[in-house]
Formats: sequence, structure tokens, C-alpha cells
Amino acid sequence: MSDIITPELVRLDEPLGTDKRAVIDALAARVAATGRATDAVALAADAWKREETDETGLPGGIAIPHAKSPAVREATLAFARLKPGVDFGAPDGPADLVFLIAAPDTAAEEHLAVLSRLARAFMRDDFTAGLRAAATPEEVVALVQAAVTDAPAPSAAPAAAAAAAASADAGLSVHGRPARIVAVTACATGIAHTFMAADALTAAGQKAGVDLVVEPQGSSGYKALPQAVIDDADAVIFAVDVDVRDQQRFAGKPVVCVPVKKGIEEPLRLIEEAVAAVDDPLAAHVSGNADTAAAARSEGGSSSVGGAIKRSLLTGVSYMIPFVAGGGLLIALGFLLAGYGIALSNADGVSNAVATLQNYTLWNLPPEGLGYYLGAAAFQIGGLSFGFLVPALAGYIAYGLADRPGIAPGFAAGAVAAFMGAGFLGGIVGGLLAGLAAWWLNSLDVPRWLRGLMPVVIIPLLASIFAAGLMLLVLGGPIAWLMGVLNDWLSSLTGVGVVILGIVLGLMMCFDLGGPVNKVAYGFATANLAAGIAGDERYLQIMAAVMAAGMVPPLAMALASTVIDRKIFTEPERENGKAAWLLGAAFISEGAIPFAAADVFRVIPAMMVGGAVTGALSMAFAVTSKAPHGGVFVFFAIDNFWLWLVAIAAGTVVSAFTVVALKRFARRRTPDAVTSGAESLSPAVATA
Repeated sequence: MSDIITPELVRLDEPLGTDKRAVIDALAARVAATGRATDAVALAADAWKREETDETGLPGGIAIPHAKSPAVREATLAFARLKPGVDFGAPDGPADLVFLIAAPDTAAEEHLAVLSRLARAFMRDDFTAGLRAAATPEEVVALVQAAVTDAPAPSAAPAAAAAAAASADAGLSVHGRPARIVAVTACATGIAHTFMAADALTAAGQKAGVDLVVEPQGSSGYKALPQAVIDDADAVIFAVDVDVRDQQRFAGKPVVCVPVKKGIEEPLRLIEEAVAAVDDPLAAHVSGNADTAAAARSEGGSSSVGGAIKRSLLTGVSYMIPFVAGGGLLIALGFLLAGYGIALSNADGVSNAVATLQNYTLWNLPPEGLGYYLGAAAFQIGGLSFGFLVPALAGYIAYGLADRPGIAPGFAAGAVAAFMGAGFLGGIVGGLLAGLAAWWLNSLDVPRWLRGLMPVVIIPLLASIFAAGLMLLVLGGPIAWLMGVLNDWLSSLTGVGVVILGIVLGLMMCFDLGGPVNKVAYGFATANLAAGIAGDERYLQIMAAVMAAGMVPPLAMALASTVIDRKIFTEPERENGKAAWLLGAAFISEGAIPFAAADVFRVIPAMMVGGAVTGALSMAFAVTSKAPHGGVFVFFAIDNFWLWLVAIAAGTVVSAFTVVALKRFARRRTPDAVTSGAESLSPAVATA
């Protein structure tokens, strides 16, 4: 990999332009002129697109415009030393050292690893000083070759010894010992900023006297931190421009989340904020809970097929929920503004909402007025959003298995499932088929000339034919029949059967407070909400019971910690209890996580008892909800609203008194868990 840069790719003290666009264009032209790119304009456009997303200027007079582009034939570096420097957006002024990092969009891992190691060298003063002192292009090439050959990748093991040797008076300690911080760095391309931020945070952590370990998630892959290291950490830093992979490993930890560039520019400030978040009950936390992290730990990463399928199912549900929540709330708003008749069809078989929008405009309002027209618009937008429910579920299940190549075939299989009437079960099956097909195709060892076509043409085409075709021709009909049987069974439930269903849903909603079991119950309710709005009230009853039960844990802990018996709770728990009133009222189950994490064996059973009571009463009262989220704030979409509140109040009181009784009379298993857990966790902001 020594030819990643050649003297022909180096420009010393030459005028390449007065702005960064001109410099990028000139370096891209140099890459193309050496035959390493097929199209200088396309390469420059890809690099400029990345530059517009986040400027690549760094402190110390460095700039690293970079891109993964189909125009690049092989991983390449082009370097320019500018006099005078050009502004690339760094906080300390113009850059005089500019590297254009160009990688093929199908770059092999070894190419990306070399580029990443070079990016680490940018953080070394001796490297940049050598670049400024170089008299010939050959000297620059020798410096770069030494950097990519000798720069070792940092170990994922904790730098405990280095942290202990750092200044003890830095003040960044937790409970009298050096703070333990874990960090994740990731940028859009995963080449430069990812590893520069990792090195900057590591160096700052050593200077600050903290035990800091970084997991760089680059394009060439990443080595996951040991779960034991994550569990022992006091807080987390996410310096990322993209989603953190396997984020559930960090569930419940206090978190500081910033763009990756901040990890390079202000690493010490991020560490200070992370340490401060440990004792701040209002600090942001990684969504999820201890059970979520334990599940990730037990699955052993991605090595287990069963674990991978489980994570993909949860991924699908997580990405589906915004479609349901947004669409459902819009439908509820439509009912509020235009009445329930907006969902009915007229004599021509066209829904009143569609007819209103087709025949009237904002400048030609219907006789019912502006409110009715806006209600029709809200209802129609919500209905269209609901139409993505099954395709989104299938698409992101496939994404969870095969990453981006799985999205298109997953959506196609989900659309077929919706067309066949196979519902959410069809979406699950279609998403798994599409994801497995895309994963297998992506694992094939194909010729180099074919790699660029695999993720954009071949995998979507073949995986769609397989998964969508199988759903359309073979599986869709039987799954639709099964959905019909399930619907008939739910419609036939009466009396005790309805109450038992409410108890089961209530127990599931309170079992893990936003974790996998909670999401299964919530996903079941929301996936069938469209059928409920279409006329099957049993599904609307299920939605009401699920939402009511999910509100019980935070409300119960708020009642117990701020009203019934304040003295058995710590001060941070009492502060969390104040916030839990609002979180519970808004149906954010995670508001109870700080209490459960600190005392799981007494809090969770108490919450499940109250959730079962609420679920049973809500179903017995035949309460219906046309909104999937919002708690008491969507009162207008809930029939029998006052009985619904009675069900919630009953479960809340039962759970609150149960948890107080257990704390008073039941021996806890881990005597120090209240103090340490309450100080390290507080309400997550994610929804149920």
C-alpha cells in the first residue's frame, strides 16, 4: 500500500486557488491526471458534498477533504502545501496543509485501514512539522509512507495505567476515583475524522487523568469494546455524524452526544461534560435500560444468528414506530378538527377526506369551513403515513440484517405483504426474507469490476425478486389467511378473555420499560391501529390498553418517590420522580428506568402488577384510542376518556404502594445498587 501517494500527487507551495472549492477541484484533477480516478469533476463533486455537510478544516492549519466515490479507481492521497493558506472552516484560521483523501465506494478494508492510520498521523505534531519542512515531493511521500506503515491502531483495552499516571489533581473523578468514560467516534465516510477524534479523546483522557476507552467505528469495520468495560463506565461520549452501531450496548448510561468534529477540536470539554453528567439527574442518557444492555451482552455481538434476527426485528419496530406515531397523531388531529365522519365514504365510495381535498382548496373552502378542510388534510396525510407501516417494518428488518443493501428489497417485500393483506406478520416474514437474501448476496466474493454494481443494482434486484416474489406467489396468501384467523379470534373475545388479554399486554408493557418485550406489545398494537381506525374497535381497545399500561411505571414511581414515602428514596431519585410525572403523562415508559436500574428486583415486579391492573381495567371498560402515542395529551382521540384515567390511576396506585412495601419489607439483593445506580441513570428521552 506504499503507492497510496506518489510524488506526482504532491504540490508544494503552489497557488491552487483562493477558496477551498478551487483547492478541492485542483487536487481532484491531479488524482484523475495520474489515472487514479475516472472523472475529476465527479470526484470533486463528491468531496464537495462531504465538505458542505461538515467542513473538514482542523485545528493546527490542517484540512482533510475526503470522499468515497465511484469515480475513484484506487485509494489515493493528494497533498498540497499552500502559501497562503485557505479557509476550510477550522476555528483557528486557514489551512496550509491539505490532504484530499479519495477512496473507491467499494474500497477494500485494507485500503480503508491505511487511510485511517494516516488520519491518526495528522494528530501528531512531528508529522505536521515534517510536512511543513519538506523540501521535495519525495520527502512528503516518505513521511506518508512511514505514517501508514508504522502508525499502530489503538488498542480497545482500557488505558487504565496511563490514566492513573496522569495528573491526580485534574478534578475529573467519580466517587473518589478516576472517572471511567467510554467513547464512540464515527463519521460519514469512516476514514479520517473517526480516527482523529479517537486519538484526540484518548490523549485528552490521559492528560485529564481519566480512564477513557474509545471505539472508532470506521468504514473498515470496528472492534467492539468488551461489554464489561462498558458496564463499568460512568458515562459515554458519542462523537458521531452517523448512527452508533449496536447502541443498545450502552443503554442507560449518561451520554454526551456531539458531531465527530467536536471530538477533534474540544476533546477535554467533552470529557468534562461526561463526568459532570454522571451526577446530573437531568442529563441525557442512552435510550433503553439495563435489560437491553444485558440482552446485547448475552447475544455476544453479531455472532449469533438468533441474536442477529432478534436485533433486526427490534430495528424494524423501532423504525416503524415514527410512521405510526406521526401518522396516528395526524389522524387523531383530523378527527378533532373534522369529526369522525371524515373517515367515512360517500355515495361514490370515496372517503370524505379525499373528496374534500379533491373538490376544495384553501382559497375555495368547503361549507364546513377551514377547520374541516384542515382536518381532512391531516387525516389524509396521516393515512398515507400509515400506508408505510408494513413496508417500513419489512424494510428496516432487512436493514438490520444486511445494512443498506437490504432496504430496497425489504420495502418491496413489505409493499407486497400490504397488497396481499398479510399485515404486520407478512411484513416480518418479508423483511426477514429480503434481509437474509441481501446479506447472502453481499457476502459473495465477486470480481472487482462487479463490486460497484452489487449494492446499487444487483443486490436490490435479485433480493427483491426473491423476497417480494416469494411473498406474492407463495407466502402472502397463507399469511393473509392467518391474519384473518387472528382478527376473528380477537373479535370473538368477550368477558374474561378480554380482561386476560389486557393483563398480558399490561405485563409486557411494564416488563422492561422500552425494551424488547415492551416493544413487542407496542408494535402489535400500533401495527393493527389502521385496522382499528377502519372499523375494528377491538384493535382500538388494544391500543388504549397498551398506552395506559405504559404510563403506569413512571407515574407510579413519581407517586411513590415524591408523595407516599420520600425518605426511602435518594435525592437523585426524588428529582427523577418529579420529572417522571410529565414523562408518565406523555406515555414515556423510560421515565421509570432510573428506579428500575437501581433496584430491579423490587421495582419491576411492582410495575408489572400495576400494569396488569390497568390493562385489564382498560379492556374491561372498552376504552378505545385512535392515537398511538401522546398519553393524556391526545384526550380527544380517546373514547371513554374518564374511565381510561380511572384505569391508569388504579394501576398507578397499586404499583406505587407495592414498590413502597417491597422497599420497606423485602430484602434487596444488591445493597449498594441504589446509590450507584441512581447516580448513574436518569430518565431516557426515547418514547415507548
